[in-house]
Amino acid sequence: MHTHFGCERWHQAAAFALRYDVFVLEQGISLQDEFDELDTPERNYFVVYDHSLAVATIRYQKKDGDTIQPDRFCVRKEHRNKGIGRTLLRLLEDKATKEGFVFSILSAEKTAVSFYQSLNYEVNSDEYIEDGLVCVEMIKKISS
Repeated sequence: MHTHFGCERWHQAAAFALRYDVFVLEQGISLQDEFDELDTPERNYFVVYDHSLAVATIRYQKKDGDTIQPDRFCVRKEHRNKGIGRTLLRLLEDKATKEGFVFSILSAEKTAVSFYQSLNYEVNSDEYIEDGLVCVEMIKKISS
């Protein structure tokens, strides 16, 4: 397996195909909600590939001068529980730390809260509905 970070069209297509499989087909999120105004041609994505198959992806954007906001994070069903997501999120956090960010804030589906807690994220909000799913905001200090 290998991880690529970039905005090449082929790479974005791989991220989008995986997101379609996981979020639209598996979780029932609408196409209009899943693919949003942040999916621009300049947007960089992390994608983990098993040969040419995208098995995990995540994007992020700057929330403010100190904070990044990872989102659209998913792992292909048959590749879950193998540490791929954990490794990918840590890679994103390392990159963000090098870019000078201090915090990471994300929207976590309730079913994923324990995963994020295992990576030192803390619940930072009451429950809310996002794209039809129950979520909470979670925060982590990624650098000092």
